[in-house]
Amino acid sequence: MRRFWLASYPKSGSTWFRLLVANVTRAEPADINRLPPTPAIASLRETFDNLTLIPSGLLTHEECDLLRPEAYRAMARMAAIGLDDEAHDGAEDATFVKTHDAWTQTAQGQPLLGGAEAAAGAILIVRDPRDIVASLASHHAAPLDDTIDFMGDRHAVYCGRTDRLSRQFRQRLLDWSDFNTSWLDQCDIPVHLIRYEDMKEDAAGVLARALAFAGVKVSPEAAERAARFAQFDGLKTQELASGFAEAPRPHAERNFFRKGVAGGWHEELSAAQAARIESCHAAMMARLDYQIAEERRRCA
Repeated sequence: MRRFWLASYPKSGSTWFRLLVANVTRAEPADINRLPPTPAIASLRETFDNLTLIPSGLLTHEECDLLRPEAYRAMARMAAIGLDDEAHDGAEDATFVKTHDAWTQTAQGQPLLGGAEAAAGAILIVRDPRDIVASLASHHAAPLDDTIDFMGDRHAVYCGRTDRLSRQFRQRLLDWSDFNTSWLDQCDIPVHLIRYEDMKEDAAGVLARALAFAGVKVSPEAAERAARFAQFDGLKTQELASGFAEAPRPHAERNFFRKGVAGGWHEELSAAQAARIESCHAAMMARLDYQIAEERRRCA
C-alpha cells in the first residue's frame, strides 16, 4: 500500500477530504469519530514513539525534527508490506496521511517529511485565504485581525511551545503563501492540487481525480455515494449529536464543522480586513486563481 501526504494549511478542507475517502467503500455514512487512527496524522508523537521506542517528549523540537524523516520512511516501508492497516482510509491500495507541515528541510538538509522514500506523492488542498480567516479564528478562539497576522507570519508554527508537551510535534506552517509555495515548488514528490471551492462544486469529480492520481480506481457511483455521505450538513449533525474527537479541546463548545461554504468572507470580513489578506498574499492568490482587487494584483 502506497502512502500519500494530504497536505493543507489549517481549515482548508483536509478533514472533509478524509471523510470523502472514508466513505468510498461504505454502504452508510462513516462515523466522523471513527476515522482511521494513527498514523493518519503525520504530527502525532504517539506514532513516532511507538515506532522508534524513543520518548519524543524528552527531545527538543529540533532533535525531533532530525529524527522525523527516517521515522516517516520507516512508516512507508511498513505500509508497503501491509503492517499499518489501521491507517487505511477506505480506498484500496493507498493511505492518506494528513499534515499541516510546510515542505521544509531539517538542519541536516533532509526533507522533514522524508522525501520520495516516505511518500509516493502528495495531495495539496488549498482554499481562499479570506475564507480560511474566519474559520481559523473560530478554531483558535482568536480575533479576526490576529488571525490575519498569524496567516501572514513566516515563522508561524503549531504546537511550538517549550513549557508544555503537546500530543503533536511542532509544525512549521510558515505563512499561507509560503506554505503553498513550499509544496508546489518542491521537486521531491509529485503533487496533485485540489481547490476547496472545486470540492464544493463537484466533490465526486474532485475525489475521483485525486484517487486516480494515487492510482486508485473508483467508480462514478462510488464517488457520488461518498460525496453524498460526506455532505456538510450530515457532518454537522453527527458532530452536534456525538461531538468530534479532533476538535480543539480548549474550545470544545465551538463546532469543528462550522459553515463549510465558499465565499462566506464577503459577509464575515470588513473591506479593510479583506484588503490586508489580498495585499499580503496577492501573488499566491493569483497563482491559485483567487480573484483579488486589480490594484493589489498589479502590486503582486
